[in-house]
Amino acid sequence: MKIAVMGAGGIGAYFGARLAEAGEEVAFIARGAHLDAMRRHGLRIESANGDVHLSAPRVTGDAAEIGPVDIVLVTVKLWDTVAAAEAVRPLLGPETAVISLQNGIDAEDILAAKLGTGHVMGGIAYILAVIAAPGVIRHTGTMARVVFGERGGSASARGAALQSAFARAGVDAELSDDIDKDMWQKFSILAPHSGLTALTRLTSGPIMAEAETRGLLHRAVQEVVAVGRAKGIALDDGLAARNMAFFAGLPADFGSSMLHDIQAGRRLELPFLSGAVARLGVELDVPTPVHAFITAALMPHAQGTPG
Repeated sequence: MKIAVMGAGGIGAYFGARLAEAGEEVAFIARGAHLDAMRRHGLRIESANGDVHLSAPRVTGDAAEIGPVDIVLVTVKLWDTVAAAEAVRPLLGPETAVISLQNGIDAEDILAAKLGTGHVMGGIAYILAVIAAPGVIRHTGTMARVVFGERGGSASARGAALQSAFARAGVDAELSDDIDKDMWQKFSILAPHSGLTALTRLTSGPIMAEAETRGLLHRAVQEVVAVGRAKGIALDDGLAARNMAFFAGLPADFGSSMLHDIQAGRRLELPFLSGAVARLGVELDVPTPVHAFITAALMPHAQGTPG
């Protein structure tokens, strides 16, 4: 398959490298020092699942140099989604699928508004991978899973072809018949965990060890479930309990990407995580006091370290 990765950071570079190593025709769209390093030295993946070195990956800063592809994986930070949608236009053919592997639940609608609903599939990724140095991706742990599907739930040849490509690459990939529900289930983990770890500047272990912060996390999950149901997503009654069991099973030192971003003074995806929960709560008349507080408390850091 011809696959383009828009935003060759930790997530995009990891999955793109696995696909390229397995023989798929993969092009990476990157920028800055990361782009320069990939051009000079290739792309390295450091992972317990096996290291990868692409000595001469196809990499560019301009999607127009690539031309139409079968699949576009969008893995930029959420605030760059609108710009990414404009940038990927040269990659589109009549049947091209654009799949966001970003956080949150807004990206698909943003992409569809810019590119047309027929091009956009839903997608989520379960992985912790970061740029350790320009041209080098470090994957923490062994989890590296993707779930994707047509937003209407129908089967499609392009979805089946991508699942087969991931299988050849040894990647755990699921073709979903209810991707919107899957995205909200992940969001019910991601938004609470990102918000609480960034708010407290703590990893999972200390948060789960204290009854007060553990309870706050539980209420944050329940708020997401309530908002999702108000949106018409069929989230089941046991989801909050399963999420808390998931949090309890995380390594004590496991931190969210938003925790790492606030510690480094970087811009936060806050408006698309707890901010989105609070915004939708107002729109749907669903109380979200925990996420509203997280959003208010972290807003001075949303554009990076104040001052």
